[in-house]
Parts: sequence; C-alpha cells; structure tokens
Amino acid sequence: MQSFIKVDRNEPQKDDVLSRIKHFNEIYTKFSVEKAAAQAERCVQCGDPYCSAIGCPLSNYIPHWLKTMASQDLALSFKISNESSPFPEILGRICPQDKLCEGACTLNDDGYGAITIGSIETAITEQAFEAGIELEYPGITTDKKVAVIGSGPAGISAANFLLRAGIKVVMFERDSVPGGLLVWGIPGFKLEKDVVKRRFDILQKAGMELKLSCEVGKDVSFEELEKQYDAIFIGVGASKSNAGGIVNEKANNVVNAIDFLRDVQAKLFGQNNGPLVDVAGKKVVVIGGGDTAMDCVRSSLREGAASVQCIYRRDESNMPGSKKEFLNANEEGVEFTFLATPKSINVDKDNNVTSVAFAKMELGEKDESGRQRVQEVEGSDFDVEADVVILSLGFSHQEMAFLGKGIDLNKWGGFEVKENYETSKSLVYAGGDCVRGADLAVTAARDGRIAAFDIISKLLD
Repeated sequence: MQSFIKVDRNEPQKDDVLSRIKHFNEIYTKFSVEKAAAQAERCVQCGDPYCSAIGCPLSNYIPHWLKTMASQDLALSFKISNESSPFPEILGRICPQDKLCEGACTLNDDGYGAITIGSIETAITEQAFEAGIELEYPGITTDKKVAVIGSGPAGISAANFLLRAGIKVVMFERDSVPGGLLVWGIPGFKLEKDVVKRRFDILQKAGMELKLSCEVGKDVSFEELEKQYDAIFIGVGASKSNAGGIVNEKANNVVNAIDFLRDVQAKLFGQNNGPLVDVAGKKVVVIGGGDTAMDCVRSSLREGAASVQCIYRRDESNMPGSKKEFLNANEEGVEFTFLATPKSINVDKDNNVTSVAFAKMELGEKDESGRQRVQEVEGSDFDVEADVVILSLGFSHQEMAFLGKGIDLNKWGGFEVKENYETSKSLVYAGGDCVRGADLAVTAARDGRIAAFDIISKLLD
C-alpha cells in the first residue's frame, strides 16, 4: 500500500469523442484486476478514513476492499464491497465521487490525486462476475413477506437486505421495465441497462417476486397490501418536474428533462411510437446545471441535434452536478453559458419555440448556507435561438393517491419518517426521493438498507 508517491492517479480509458457521440453505450472501459490493484495500492490506509466516514452515505468499507484488492484478492474484495452496498457496480458508475468518497480522500489535500474509488468499486464486482463469483443469499427461510413499492435504488436496496435475511420480497413496479431512475433517468452512456437487469436477475434468483406493469392504487390497492404482507416499503421516487414559471413554458417543443430522458430510453427499448420532441438537426437549449441537465445535453447530441447549449444561472464552480459529467459534456461539444436566467420563451404564430430570452446574473453576498446569492444584472437581456427547449429545473414529490389513511406527509408532499424510515403507520416504511426529495441514488440505497434492517429486527427478533 501507499504507492501514491510513485504511482499516479489514473482514470479508466474512455471512447474518443467522435465515436462515443454516435451511441448510448458506456464510454468508460473497466479496470482489469491488475489495473484496479495498482490503483488501490495507492491508498494510505488512513487511521480515520474520511472516504468512508464522511464521504460515503453508505459508509462503505472502502479502505478494507482497497487493501484486499491491492493484493488482488478479488473474491474477498467482492464480498466486502457487496456487504454494505446493494449494487456497488452501479454506484461505482453513477455516484459523483468527486463530491463524495474521492472528494474526502486524504490524497486530495496532499496534491497527489484521490484514489480512483469509483472505478475500482465498479471493477471489483464486474471482474468478480466475469470470474463466475456469485453473491450468496440463504433463500427464503422465514414465513414473513414484505411488499416493496417501486423498483428504483431505494426499493432494490431494501429488497436486497431483506432477502439476505431470508424474508420473502414481492416488488411492485408500474413500468414494464424495472429500475426506476436507474433505467429511465440515467442514460446508457453512464449506465448500460443490462447492468441493472443483472441485479434484478440476481434478486429474483434469491427469491424475490417482481410484478411489472402493476400499479399500486390501480391494479392492486394499498389496503390489500396491508392485509397480505407483514411490512411494506415504499420507494416510489420523486419524478414530478418542477415548473420554472417561465413565460410560454408550455409551448411546442418545450419538454421537461425527465420526460425527454424517458422518451429517449423508450425508443432504445423499442417502446416509443413517436418522440415527444425530435431534436435531430435542431438547435437545443437545456436550462439547468445538474447531472440531469448533463444527461439531457449529452443525449441530445447522440440524438443528432445540430447544436446544444446548456445555460445555468450560476457559475461553473457552483454547478450542483459531477465535474466528470460536465467535462464529458464539454468534450462532446456542448456550449455552456453561465450566469444567465431565463425570462421567457419566444414563440411564433403557431406557438413553436423560436428563441429564449435570458438576463445576465451576477454573484452577490453569501446566504446562510454559505452559498453566494445570484442577482439579475439590470438591462442585460439577450436572446438565444432555439428550436427545442429542455427544462432541467429539479423534481418534486409525485402525488401518492394510492396511500391508505394514517400515513403522514410533510408540507412538500413527502413522507414523514422516523430515524429507521418507518412512517407514522406501524410497519410501513418509506425511503429515497419520496422522503427527502430528489437526491442521489446512493442516499436512496442507504434509506432502503436502514429500513430493511429495522424491518428485519421487528419481524424476526
């Protein structure tokens, strides 16, 4: 270990730009066992590992599997990595490591460059699967049954840990393809869908029953689930797009980010009878600066847009998304304009978009959170030509009309939960975005794990 002095931080290779913008496959190669071991050996094995303690919402055993991987013990690294995480090969791909584990790495402060934790994490499980190493589940060993509503990150996590305790899980998903955000909200160039499908295959082999195209409140009532199951976990996400209050935001060829991404993925699945918007050969303007905005601009390029501009009201250093995704979008030809806020969408006589009116912004004093406020620069309006406008302005809780009585919601429409993610109704739990609002997959995974552990303790103790 501690070879950081003589071994530089290396990222996995990625496809060249001209090649990768023609497809939706993942752009990064996987580390080999040897390459992952060489990068893992850079770890200094801190006495107080910030990567795990403060960087990782799951508190993964990062130093432990780095140490075993450095000695190329793939089987043990795989076991340790999968012990605390329900899908490390997925989170290794999609987590914003620069803001989490790698951002907390001691080597960042010393100028050597953080350990490539995400890439090593991905490689451990992928290489283990290729080597034929399997995850161990006991099978269904109890008479207890838990219903999981929603097949996104929180639901997968809850199911994984419940199955490890021998508890039967039945998962209800209203879509025809399971995965929630992982499938419909994250493009294939970041996470290929076969990777997600493989996790569902594993869970089903472990004893989970998956009911697709089955919407709770429509195909089965919540009250029925309460009667038939010993506990319920709700992980339905937060997929309602926020409105921007922009003049003409309902015009033709204006689309919300999640609708656009779902539409593109549906086409790739062969389920799309016609696009919501056709960006091919069009001038596309994406408003927003998070990872979802990066997904939209990069998807637009792959869908053949003539030009793509991303316009964000703060500066580059204040972008909420991953630096890696911004750099990839920049490499692929996206034009970025910072410190600009939309005022109105301009349309022609047929209500088709022609341009977007913006005003320039400037950073002001810091607010109570320490972030600089933004304020409009008077008389700074300017127009940007556009044929298609994609609004990536965040997400809110969707309506949950299926719920029975006795479950408290907060003022934003999310679930009120206790520390163990139990709602106001006994043995009904909730986690992920339907509790905290739109957040990371890794925090949803943590919620599902905490809830599962509490369900296990109450059903089996």
